[in-house]
Amino acid sequence: MSPLPDLIFEISRDGKTAHGLGASHVQAEPAIDPGLRRAGIADFPQVSEVEIVRHYMALARLNYSLDQGLYPLGSCTMKYNPKINEKLAGSEDFQAHPYTPRELVQGNLEIMARLEEWLLALTGMAGFTCAPAAGAHGEFTGMLVIRKYLQDKGDPRRVVLIPDSAHGTNPSSAHFAGYEIREVPSNGEGIIDVDGLRPFLKDDVAALMMTNPNTLGIFEKNITAIADALHGNGSLLYMDGANLNALLGIVRPGDLGVDVMHINLHKTFATPHGGGGPGSGPVGVAAHLLPYLPVPRVVKQGGAYEIVYDAPHSIGRIKNFYGQFLVMVRALAYLCSLGRENVRRVAEDAVLNANYIRKKLQDVLDLPYPTATMHEVVFSDKNLPVKTLDIAKRLLDYGLHPFTIYFPLIVHGAMMIEPTETESKETLDEFIAVMNKILVEAREQPELLLQAPHQTPVRRLDETLAARQPVLKWRKGENL
Repeated sequence: MSPLPDLIFEISRDGKTAHGLGASHVQAEPAIDPGLRRAGIADFPQVSEVEIVRHYMALARLNYSLDQGLYPLGSCTMKYNPKINEKLAGSEDFQAHPYTPRELVQGNLEIMARLEEWLLALTGMAGFTCAPAAGAHGEFTGMLVIRKYLQDKGDPRRVVLIPDSAHGTNPSSAHFAGYEIREVPSNGEGIIDVDGLRPFLKDDVAALMMTNPNTLGIFEKNITAIADALHGNGSLLYMDGANLNALLGIVRPGDLGVDVMHINLHKTFATPHGGGGPGSGPVGVAAHLLPYLPVPRVVKQGGAYEIVYDAPHSIGRIKNFYGQFLVMVRALAYLCSLGRENVRRVAEDAVLNANYIRKKLQDVLDLPYPTATMHEVVFSDKNLPVKTLDIAKRLLDYGLHPFTIYFPLIVHGAMMIEPTETESKETLDEFIAVMNKILVEAREQPELLLQAPHQTPVRRLDETLAARQPVLKWRKGENL
């Protein structure tokens, strides 16, 4: 690994410039009052063109991405994103101002409508909105739909139940929607069972928010019985579909009794989203909740696509304009390139790869839940002489991105590994071999792991100090 490059301020030398224009011979009135113009910027870096190019190239080489290697980041499905998606999303054909007359953007509207048709076919829901800008935004939207539906029935409720194996955004989204949260514990298999749920089913329960497969990578096999129990109580079932990668083409949540669900287009349908965006979190609902979806909706009327705002029971707008359109372009391109048969293979190969890793590592790592897993597997650091963090840091020395650590919270020292469907057996074998080497090192040379990483530009940080006193701004004369 290259050493950390100097800051651009440190390579600056007075008088250098990347490019300059000669003095103009044209006399013109200044566009800005000279009295309002700043003469210069203190300590602004001065470098040549070649120096600035080399500086940013050096920074770029410090990055790690899916284009370089395995990214076993469980839960978030940080999967490979086909380049054709990017090419299409960058096409001028899809660039349009939101106020462009709808008769001039019929193609764009058709893309949104066709994507909704795919999502309906894959999930079995009755209707979708693609407006939410991210997964958590979809959760919040879904909760607002549930709240409005119950209010219109004259039965407003105040509690949302959330399993302890759900995604961490679930309780936040429900709370923001105005609900009180109650946690439901998983059983010994790592799932929710009806008997365990019944004591929580009071007449103030609006919904259960279930992640399926859950964050242990386990399919909630009791979901239909749970849906029946909820509906018998006048409550609804919300399914967090962030882990839909494991179910594509195999299971349709709408057939299982799910009332509301969200999908992460950027995760399941391949849009690069590391670093916080862009995202898209479409929400699907059962038939009785269709009137409550947010506006606007794209519908086909008389052979043309229209944008409809007339929906008296709708929760209203939840985002400006129509959502993250170019993420929708990427998602539709991904689905069309695969076709119906190969969409199913996405789930099959994702589950196969996760279980290959599970089988190869289950004799050397603690597996807290022996229940069969799907797209990801969760080990713990139980009985190891080092912690999960030490193993993750040592992986960096071998040039691999670490897996998710310390999540889900119900597993002590959790190591959540999700390889996704596009990784080859050779890549998985390489990861498994590195993990075995690290576990041998952990027993024979634990200090090697406790001080890792050794090969990266920045060594082991004091994580508490780095989080509480981050240095985010260069100051002249300060030794960083």
